[in-house]
Amino acid sequence: MADVQTGLVLIPGFMTDETLWQYIQPTLEKIMPVTAADYGAGSTIESMAQHVINLCPPRFVLLGFSLGGYIAREVVYNIPDRVAGLVLIATSARPDSLEQNKRKSAAALASNPAGHFGGLSRSSIAASLHPARARDDALIENIRAMGQRLGQDAFMRQSAVGRSDDRTRINSLHCPTLVIAAADDKLRTLDEARELQNGISGASLEIIEASGHMIPLEQPQKLLHIITPWLQSRLTQGTAT
Repeated sequence: MADVQTGLVLIPGFMTDETLWQYIQPTLEKIMPVTAADYGAGSTIESMAQHVINLCPPRFVLLGFSLGGYIAREVVYNIPDRVAGLVLIATSARPDSLEQNKRKSAAALASNPAGHFGGLSRSSIAASLHPARARDDALIENIRAMGQRLGQDAFMRQSAVGRSDDRTRINSLHCPTLVIAAADDKLRTLDEARELQNGISGASLEIIEASGHMIPLEQPQKLLHIITPWLQSRLTQGTAT
């Protein structure tokens, strides 16, 4: 078991909340104390990272999913001495492409009036999933419900967040790092995962088969199979104590 001052901080992705971790958090809590962070009212990567920092214990491992990976790296840039390790899931160091920016702008313009926000559309959620899960009504509604709980204000803020090119900066990260990607992720490619692995000194890469972008919900057991021994190894080596 980790020292009482060591924790694991989970940072969710775009329009997801703490229930993103519902299938993996109970197991992770057996290894070290877990904090499921949020972005607060932040509207930039920097302000979101500062909000997360305010929630973190004195010593911690960061786990960032998708947009949360950008925020996790910003946390490390700010307080590297407090970070014992970094897990980056389904994320990238690249800036948003022109097509991605257009898609986010169109989605923001199409959102319903305040008070009637219905969460992400069924079609956009289905497109992010593995083809075998694209008609999984329970999974899709689970993801939509997260967006509904966060609301339209959060949607507008998160849609407007700029993701800058981090590829020339990640070589300054020196904490133990695990990169996890999905073989069938249509939003973040394996090339992007390999850029993270190659850009961060000593980083390792694991690829999960039969999953789309939403790895924590699509393949939670495969994800735990990778994360659990990695965290235990950090503890054994004394890195996270």
